[in-house]
Amino acid sequence: MAITITVTEMDSRLSGYINRVAYQGERFLLVRGNNTVAELHPVPQGTRLGDLPALLEGLPRLTVEEADAFAEGLEEIQKEPKNEGLRDPWAKNETPGLCRSGSGSISDIVY
Repeated sequence: MAITITVTEMDSRLSGYINRVAYQGERFLLVRGNNTVAELHPVPQGTRLGDLPALLEGLPRLTVEEADAFAEGLEEIQKEPKNEGLRDPWAKNETPGLCRSGSGSISDIVY
């Protein structure tokens, strides 16, 4: 339920009304004279589950040719060996060490 206030009232206490909207979720209808001229309310956060079908409908569709090419690409990827030639960058090296330059300062760390 929105609270009706005048534009003059809003102008004089804007910061307080903004805080009420932001932190308490209140809604305000602003009137000038006898006319409602604006509404101040919280910005919706995220997307509602009920909006999902409409959102999905708005996405572009693959053509039959694109879908076939995508399926073929997935099949090729699934045939490839897994993890071959890849190394784990977080695996501990058996012989870590430091390389020193001629001056005796550390110039690089070797793993």
